[in-house]
Amino acid sequence: MPSFDVVSEIDKVELKNAVDNANRELTTRFDFRGVEATFELNDFTVTMTSESDFQVRQLQDIFNNHCAKRNISLSGSDIDDEPTHSGKLYSLKIVFKNGIEQPLGKEIIKLLKEHKLKVQGSIQGDKVRVTGKKRDDLQQAIAMLRQSKIELPLQFENFRD
Repeated sequence: MPSFDVVSEIDKVELKNAVDNANRELTTRFDFRGVEATFELNDFTVTMTSESDFQVRQLQDIFNNHCAKRNISLSGSDIDDEPTHSGKLYSLKIVFKNGIEQPLGKEIIKLLKEHKLKVQGSIQGDKVRVTGKKRDDLQQAIAMLRQSKIELPLQFENFRD
């Protein structure tokens, strides 16, 4: 029976490259000369630190540009609303979500049922497996999920006939 998996994963290597390129750009920027400003990557959390609130917002713009160049979607990430102030530094954290959580998995299955596609969805850990009798039904499901307004970036993998 044909099937595929719906996953939401961030490529850690590309994320590390985006952080490295952003740090490299910091060394060449005139407005950050003599300023203590850095990007740090811990697991799937990027921490931006600088000496003022305005500079942290500039760091966020720099990082957003480098993520866009690396095809990393920020739509499924948790970004702090306000930078935290400790000592003389301000910091802002961006936490990237990896995997599909239970409520979102249920929402994906509900979408599949609402569109009356001839496919079945099942939650398997941090991914959703979609099965159907025909390959065309699965392709319709992929097209429908791409057009849906799900806040996480979705990838479709493990397509089997």
